[in-house]
Amino acid sequence: MSADNLLNGVEDTLYIPLTARIYVSEKFPEFFYDVKALSLKQHIPIADIENNATEYFHMASACRQQTIDNKIIRFLKENPQSNVVFLGAGLETAYNRIGDTTSNFYQVDLPNVIDLRKRVLGQADNETLISADMFTLDWIEEINTSLPTMIAVSGVYQYFDENKIVEMIKKMKSLILKGELVFDATNSKGLELANRYVAKTGNTDAQMYFSVDNPEEFADKTGTKLIGVSGFFEEALKNCNGLKLKTKIYMYFADKLNRTLVVHLRFN
Repeated sequence: MSADNLLNGVEDTLYIPLTARIYVSEKFPEFFYDVKALSLKQHIPIADIENNATEYFHMASACRQQTIDNKIIRFLKENPQSNVVFLGAGLETAYNRIGDTTSNFYQVDLPNVIDLRKRVLGQADNETLISADMFTLDWIEEINTSLPTMIAVSGVYQYFDENKIVEMIKKMKSLILKGELVFDATNSKGLELANRYVAKTGNTDAQMYFSVDNPEEFADKTGTKLIGVSGFFEEALKNCNGLKLKTKIYMYFADKLNRTLVVHLRFN
């Protein structure tokens, strides 16, 4: 299939995480390896994206996913027959990396994105694609809420107001009694720096609003239990030989100053 046929109409923002996963898979395959993303390399304008990206940018995207992957894998070991729901799924390939064929996987995104996802990534037997606005919670009607359910939100919440996110989590808690949630965030200083960086790129449509300075306080706001908070980069700094010195410094301080977080909450 030609590139025009496969990825026609895909927005740049959907290419960017794929490009990051391809970069890290090729440069540090012993740390992170995404076969599905690599299979799409020939169809992606990687050179155009890399002109506006840095090694740190690629590492942040892939390490965020690696951290969330590991939490999902641990959840599946503890809960063999369960649900995993990706909200704002985009062209994320976590399903392929995790490789679980017995639990139920759900990919939720807006209709145009789900149409693209089906065309580009296909649909596995234990995978359900749901066209929906994740904040309406209509997607919950399509899952078996009697099963333990892990919800993953990656690279999405930053673009929404905190009150909207808090209300969403409270409602999910009331509807999914055996639920857990993992999501990434930055603190308020990290948010300020990220918005300053985005402004320099001229992208006026990517303003970010949501940050977490105190995960315990955030858990209290949502009525959930804080299971854990992880940085992105600890394992990468140990295992990725060949990182640029500037990248290592950025990664180290991003974790140390809590500018890169994965927050894990439990609903009950």
